[in-house]
Amino acid sequence: MSEPSPRSRYLPDLAVLAVAAGLLLAAGMALARDGAWSPAALLRVALLAVAAALGAVFQANAFGYASAFRAWMTRGDGSGLAAGVLVAAVAALVIVPVSAFGAGYGGYVQPLGPPAVVGAALFGLGMQLGNGCASGTLYAAGGGSRRMWVVLPFFCAGGVLGSLVLPAALELPSLPPVGLGEILGPWGGLAATLALAGTLAALLLRRGPRPSAAQLRAAVAIGALAALAFLLSGQPWGVTSGLTLWGAKAAGAFGLDLTGNAYWSWDGPRQDLAGSLLAQDSSLMDIGFILGATCAAAWRGRFGGQPWPPLRGVIGAAAGGLLMGIGARLAFGCNIGAMVGGISSGSLHGFLWFFAALPGCWLGIRLRPLFADRALSPVAAG
Repeated sequence: MSEPSPRSRYLPDLAVLAVAAGLLLAAGMALARDGAWSPAALLRVALLAVAAALGAVFQANAFGYASAFRAWMTRGDGSGLAAGVLVAAVAALVIVPVSAFGAGYGGYVQPLGPPAVVGAALFGLGMQLGNGCASGTLYAAGGGSRRMWVVLPFFCAGGVLGSLVLPAALELPSLPPVGLGEILGPWGGLAATLALAGTLAALLLRRGPRPSAAQLRAAVAIGALAALAFLLSGQPWGVTSGLTLWGAKAAGAFGLDLTGNAYWSWDGPRQDLAGSLLAQDSSLMDIGFILGATCAAAWRGRFGGQPWPPLRGVIGAAAGGLLMGIGARLAFGCNIGAMVGGISSGSLHGFLWFFAALPGCWLGIRLRPLFADRALSPVAAG
């Protein structure tokens, strides 16, 4: 049998690229049509474009947090996590001062208590079993990872489950939110945020290699895009509230009425559930992120290529997705919304999330052999 020509080998990827680009264009046109090219609609289209750029950068650089946590905890290589902290530091240069001076802007500053600690630990466990964090799940799914096609719907379902228990969890005793910008002023808060981020990065790099030039470039680009998303939307970039909304919409399609639950009766979630998937910032960015990752993977001829995991791998992926969804709701977000978004907002809960996730990661790393398969390669999702 003759070898396929180079052109024929790339035809499937070119087809995927055309479809993904078409869906991005269709989403942008839908936003513009709803707003008749109003300034608000143009901002939504710009936010979609920024999300697509984020997905492309993550995909092109295999940038993620799950494998970075694993590398630091098993080999002492903190270069990936240090690059992740750099993302937050770059975004903080914009988010901390603009949150103080800009009307309509606000950072993620959340309480310090049991929900945040337990949720981050559950998320850490889930991202090791699933082999991807929230952003890793999205860019790998966009790149054709069959394993992440299993993780993603269970992540959405876990978010819905987490939303059902969050109101009761918030009744537990907690310390109030601590925002460094609110305590020290915008510039003092920014200085303190950068100092704490630098200290965390130094801890991560104490025993291992430094981030590569490629990691640093990717981190700066992601941090700058996250800052731009903040300027367009008025809040830091988050991933998991969009995934929770997807799960809630799917539940509603199957006849499950969530409107009687306390979480879905709050103003924001209630409006999100009643509106379009393109109306909520996190959902809109998740759509753009996946399509941007798909475009990047297809452009580089890397779409798909991974087999479906065997049964043990499917179970691990499903369990990981559920745990991440539940944990993200309890902890006010994931590695992006809670950790990066929290740190870049000058919130102590962002740093708390990092340390609270470590026990879950430790347990997840030790449970991974139970779900071992070829899809659990170190670079499967990050």
